[in-house]
Amino acid sequence: MAEFVGFAVPACAGALLADADAAVALPVILAAGAVEGAVLGAGQAAVLRWALPRFPWRRWVAVTAGAAVVAYLIGMSPSAFAGVWQSWPVAVTAPVAAVLGLALLCSIGCAQWTVLRRLTGHAGWWIAASAAAWLAGLAAFLLVTMPLWHPGQALILIIAIGIAGGLAMAATMAAVTGVAVRRLLP
Repeated sequence: MAEFVGFAVPACAGALLADADAAVALPVILAAGAVEGAVLGAGQAAVLRWALPRFPWRRWVAVTAGAAVVAYLIGMSPSAFAGVWQSWPVAVTAPVAAVLGLALLCSIGCAQWTVLRRLTGHAGWWIAASAAAWLAGLAAFLLVTMPLWHPGQALILIIAIGIAGGLAMAATMAAVTGVAVRRLLP
């Protein structure tokens, strides 16, 4: 539920700023990503506090919010800096895209690992589990939204489609990370 609620902020911001210049849109989207990360981190911390005594929920929320900003920066980079990389040869852009994609998928899990590693012996698996959850969640988001979005749609419809995609993403991610948490925790 936390990811669904948190994602509504960047979904709305993105819809409102769809035609804005990158210099305007990027800082707003990054701030919205921080909100999403903080809400996600708070929801996850609420669950983890039950299982782990003295769970450092403030640190968890902070690292999750910070990592979400990094993930959004990576995700927004292709469009925000299109003028820079479009002239690069495919032999350069393909490996750069692969590295950035991997960094995006691992950003939140790596940040959260810095907290989990002090609490469980198998915390390294959280990075892979979180990356798998984000990959599956983003795929679910795209499967819902891409067939529905069309040029010229009303803003409210664009937001509603984004939120529906966010629900699919959040449910998918919750399923994957829920299984991972049950296996990682003592």
